[in-house]
Amino acid sequence: MIDRSPPMGAVKLSPKYQVVIPSDVRESLHLVPGQMMQVIAYGNRIELLPTRDIGEMRGFLKGIDTTVDREDDRL
Repeated sequence: MIDRSPPMGAVKLSPKYQVVIPSDVRESLHLVPGQMMQVIAYGNRIELLPTRDIGEMRGFLKGIDTTVDREDDRL
Protein backbone atom coordinates (compact mmCIF):
# COMPACT_ATOMS: atom_id res chain seq x y z
CA MET A 1 0.00 0.00 0.00
CA ILE A 2 1.33 3.45 -0.96
CA ASP A 3 1.21 6.17 1.69
CA ARG A 4 -0.42 9.23 0.09
CA SER A 5 -0.64 11.33 3.24
CA PRO A 6 0.63 14.88 2.82
CA PRO A 7 4.12 15.71 4.03
CA MET A 8 4.21 17.39 7.40
CA GLY A 9 6.58 18.07 10.22
CA ALA A 10 7.10 19.91 13.47
CA VAL A 11 8.55 23.41 13.45
CA LYS A 12 9.71 25.78 16.18
CA LEU A 13 8.57 29.38 16.50
CA SER A 14 11.59 31.71 16.54
CA PRO A 15 11.94 34.71 18.86
CA LYS A 16 10.80 36.82 15.86
CA TYR A 17 7.69 34.63 15.46
CA GLN A 18 9.06 33.02 12.29
CA VAL A 19 8.83 29.38 11.21
CA VAL A 20 10.72 27.41 8.58
CA ILE A 21 8.55 25.28 6.30
CA PRO A 22 10.16 21.80 6.07
CA SER A 23 11.83 21.08 2.73
CA ASP A 24 9.59 18.11 1.84
CA VAL A 25 6.51 20.33 2.28
CA ARG A 26 8.10 23.16 0.26
CA GLU A 27 9.00 20.77 -2.52
CA SER A 28 5.62 19.04 -2.65
CA LEU A 29 3.82 22.41 -2.90
CA HIS A 30 6.44 23.93 -5.27
CA LEU A 31 6.99 26.91 -2.96
CA VAL A 32 9.69 29.43 -3.83
CA PRO A 33 11.53 32.04 -1.73
CA GLY A 34 9.63 35.32 -1.55
CA GLN A 35 6.30 33.71 -2.44
CA MET A 36 3.30 35.32 -0.77
CA MET A 37 1.15 33.27 1.60
CA GLN A 38 -2.31 33.90 3.01
CA VAL A 39 -2.38 33.34 6.78
CA ILE A 40 -5.67 32.19 8.30
CA ALA A 41 -6.44 31.54 11.96
CA TYR A 42 -8.94 28.68 11.88
CA GLY A 43 -10.11 27.48 15.27
CA ASN A 44 -7.01 26.47 17.22
CA ARG A 45 -4.75 26.17 14.16
CA ILE A 46 -2.95 28.39 11.66
CA GLU A 47 -3.24 27.69 7.93
CA LEU A 48 -0.82 29.03 5.33
CA LEU A 49 -2.20 29.12 1.81
CA PRO A 50 0.20 29.77 -1.06
CA THR A 51 -0.87 32.72 -3.19
CA ARG A 52 -0.68 31.73 -6.84
CA ASP A 53 -0.33 33.85 -9.94
CA ILE A 54 -3.67 34.54 -11.65
CA GLY A 55 -2.34 32.86 -14.79
CA GLU A 56 -2.19 29.55 -12.92
CA MET A 57 -5.97 29.73 -12.45
CA ARG A 58 -6.62 29.50 -16.19
CA GLY A 59 -8.94 26.57 -16.91
CA PHE A 60 -9.55 25.54 -13.29
CA LEU A 61 -13.34 25.76 -13.82
CA LYS A 62 -13.29 23.73 -17.03
CA GLY A 63 -16.27 21.41 -17.12
CA ILE A 64 -18.24 23.23 -14.42
CA ASP A 65 -22.01 22.81 -14.65
CA THR A 66 -23.46 26.20 -15.61
CA THR A 67 -27.08 25.00 -15.82
CA VAL A 68 -27.99 26.53 -12.47
CA ASP A 69 -31.44 28.01 -12.00
CA ARG A 70 -31.05 31.72 -11.35
CA GLU A 71 -33.38 34.36 -10.02
CA ASP A 72 -34.84 36.66 -12.68
CA ASP A 73 -32.94 39.70 -11.37
CA ARG A 74 -29.61 37.84 -11.63
CA LEU A 75 -29.63 37.12 -15.38
